Amino acid sequence: MSKMHIKTGDTVVLKSGKGAHQKEPTIGKVKGVSPKEGKCIVEGVHVVSKHVKPRKQGDPGGIVKTEGAIYASKVMLYCPKCQKGVRVRSIVTESGEKIRSCSRCGETL
Repeated sequence: MSKMHIKTGDTVVLKSGKGAHQKEPTIGKVKGVSPKEGKCIVEGVHVVSKHVKPRKQGDPGGIVKTEGAIYASKVMLYCPKCQKGVRVRSIVTESGEKIRSCSRCGETL
């Protein structure tokens, strides 16, 4: 998978997986994207425990909680106007710039 529908810094909503089917949708910001694997890292979603060994003298070791990568197909871009996950439409402006917008309400994302 080479093309991704999300970018680093986007606000996304989890549509499937752990914590997706709750009363309040799980919303988070994308920290990183890996197009080669088709995965992304969303803050607050898929928190894993990582055992870290101290590398230098004075470095703390122990169990550190970090976000793990999830498949990009499990998240949708979040529209603040619609207040839910939406599909994205690409609009080309007169100057030739591509803008992503909500397919429901037309809000620029």
